[in-house]
Amino acid sequence: MEKINYPKMTLEGKVALVTGAAQGLGKWISLGLAQAGADVAVADLNKEGADQTAKEISEMDRKAIAIKTDLTKIDSIKEMVQEVIGFFSRIDCLVNNAGVGGRKSVLDTTPEDFDPISNVNFKGVYFTSQIVAKEMISKGGGKIINLASAAGYLIRPGVNLSVYAGTKGAVIMLTKAFAEELAPYKINVNAIAPGYFNTPAVTFRLKDPKTLNTILSFNPLKKIGEAIDIIGPVVFLASDLSNFITGQTIFVDGGRTIL
Repeated sequence: MEKINYPKMTLEGKVALVTGAAQGLGKWISLGLAQAGADVAVADLNKEGADQTAKEISEMDRKAIAIKTDLTKIDSIKEMVQEVIGFFSRIDCLVNNAGVGGRKSVLDTTPEDFDPISNVNFKGVYFTSQIVAKEMISKGGGKIINLASAAGYLIRPGVNLSVYAGTKGAVIMLTKAFAEELAPYKINVNAIAPGYFNTPAVTFRLKDPKTLNTILSFNPLKKIGEAIDIIGPVVFLASDLSNFITGQTIFVDGGRTIL
């Protein structure tokens, strides 16, 4: 009989760093990783929100630390990583969740509109991954999970997302490039591209019946994503179940991108 080394879903003994963890997807992801057994560093520009997420993780009998971080500043990223290493001694999983949105016509977009979105969504992801990867290499490997977006793959008519969509499309390609370059160091790099989720950033839009019906009309599963829908794929990619997967983007969008 063949002996199979069965992989484990558990993240016991692992340390995860999640950016943009004060609310929404980042908070759900942080709590989901903790529920699966990980200790979690939660980073956000909103320190009060990060503190609350860390508190909830601690109540799950997991270790947690909250860090105020500005991902537009390289020194702030370095300080964040060193604080995590100082507290936990390692980073096994990085979730690049922090992101900035924006809706403005390409004809009206200014550099002042462009830079904050690009600096967080692309530059921040790039250099956070670089700095954390160096720490992972010293510990023998790890998992990097980038949050892209369905908007990085397709555009809906009348929705002005050129800058945001451009950065998320870049994250999808960055994921492939990093996966190839970091493979020799046993670092898997994958991305998750969410569709519409019931987060604070979009709740006000979902309250409008017309907007909600429009969104659902482009969604084969006819639903809006909830916490459980994002936690599952993240825990999968963070766990040993995904050890033979790298450079991929999983679209968690209710089927939006198949239409």
